Amino acid sequence: MFSMQNFEHTYTDDSVIRVDSLDVPQGGKLLVSGPSGSGKTTFLHVLCGILRPTSGRILVRDQDIYALPESARDRFRGRTIGIVLQQFNLLPALTVIQNLMVAQYAAGLEKDPARTDALLTSLDIQGHRDTFPNQLSYGQKQRVAIARALVNNPALLLADEPTSGLDDENASRAVDLLIEQSERRNVTLVIASHDDRVRPRIPDTYEL
Repeated sequence: MFSMQNFEHTYTDDSVIRVDSLDVPQGGKLLVSGPSGSGKTTFLHVLCGILRPTSGRILVRDQDIYALPESARDRFRGRTIGIVLQQFNLLPALTVIQNLMVAQYAAGLEKDPARTDALLTSLDIQGHRDTFPNQLSYGQKQRVAIARALVNNPALLLADEPTSGLDDENASRAVDLLIEQSERRNVTLVIASHDDRVRPRIPDTYEL
């Protein structure tokens, strides 16, 4: 589903992260682990086409994403990769349903009300479709962020530190939700986290 070959990224302080060879199949699950500052977020940003690596090839669905022009890469990312950021980054001036529709628009896709409604229902937030983000609880915002990441039916779902700052019960729920949604849709799931509570749930781990 995705492959990293001879990937290297050098920071301005000359520190480097490297991945010699990594292949994850469709529907697979991977935990990218390592201490704070080890490059986990950089790994995700390179994988989704936001940050060009210093060297190496990144293939997603057999497409070398950095061989694409920037506009085509943005379109490819919008249609193929869903991202759940640590801070969620929901647009505060838009309702829940509008946040999902913006993701469809940004990917150049037609609005699909049936799909957005089905996603919100599956994540148990259908009753908040016309609610603004500042009116939602933390857990509800997280579900909206996952719905937005899935709305374009991606093949790859990335989550950056999804349990950060959560107590044990809510951390478990967050991981449950990501695994459940990825398995229901046969989506490849990559979680970047240094949280030891995540490790038992996703045995395939790449250490940075």
